[in-house]
Amino acid sequence: MASSSGNDDDLTIPRAAINKMIKETLPNVRVANDARELVVNCCTEFIHLVSSEANEICNKSDKKTISPEHVISALESLGFGSYIANVKEVVQECKTVALKRRKANSRLENLGIPEEELLRQQQELFAKARQQQAELAQQEWLQMQQATTQSVDMAVASTSASQQSCTSQDDDDDDDDDDDEDDM
Repeated sequence: MASSSGNDDDLTIPRAAINKMIKETLPNVRVANDARELVVNCCTEFIHLVSSEANEICNKSDKKTISPEHVISALESLGFGSYIANVKEVVQECKTVALKRRKANSRLENLGIPEEELLRQQQELFAKARQQQAELAQQEWLQMQQATTQSVDMAVASTSASQQSCTSQDDDDDDDDDDDEDDM
């Protein structure tokens, strides 16, 4: 069943993906490398068969894009009707995921605000944040200045008090010296 064209030999399913599927499906079974290679080849051939049939059905209906309905019709015509229920479930899951992605991407579009206006609002918010940060830094600087001024004032007051006590003590000593001279 292998194709005769040279390009088809290059198109295979990644072995890692097949190995993962085998491990998930048969967790307690060892599978020989030859068997794994055979599964890869069978999967590749199955995909070629279904996609070729879906392409023919697509061409007969004068369409240029293969749709899920074409694939489902191909499965039916090839005798794989038992897969159709699973395929329809997967198609529905894919549509749900795609819809969620579109909704997430269109939230911005649904705001009804032009991109230029959103950019202007963003710049405005950035400017306000910078201004608030500058005001906060200014307040911190003023607080540090006040603390430094208070420390200097306290140091000056302490030094002044020390000098006054020393001066008054010197005056007392001078008075004592004067008293001593008078006694003589």
